[in-house]
Amino acid sequence: MPAKIDPDQVRRIARLARINLTQEELEQFSNQLSDILNYVDQLSELNTEGVEPTTGPLKISNVFRQDQAARSLSSEQALANAPCRHGDFFAVPKVLE
Repeated sequence: MPAKIDPDQVRRIARLARINLTQEELEQFSNQLSDILNYVDQLSELNTEGVEPTTGPLKISNVFRQDQAARSLSSEQALANAPCRHGDFFAVPKVLE
């Protein structure tokens, strides 16, 4: 049986996301989401026995370098291009009351 998302379900999700949708958009998204679920159902019919799970099509390995201590910037170097500073610190507008 094809998976079906009805407009009421789309309306509920849109309300949770604080999105206003027209009736036409509700119908359109309902059809599109149903098509996506039907496609996923087709994928579940594939025989994946013996297939190793992956996170993507390419085999990748850790690309991080070894952590090595190094000299950091001085306060003057770090603040050289700061638009506004207060002593040895960046000055930014107040965001919390």
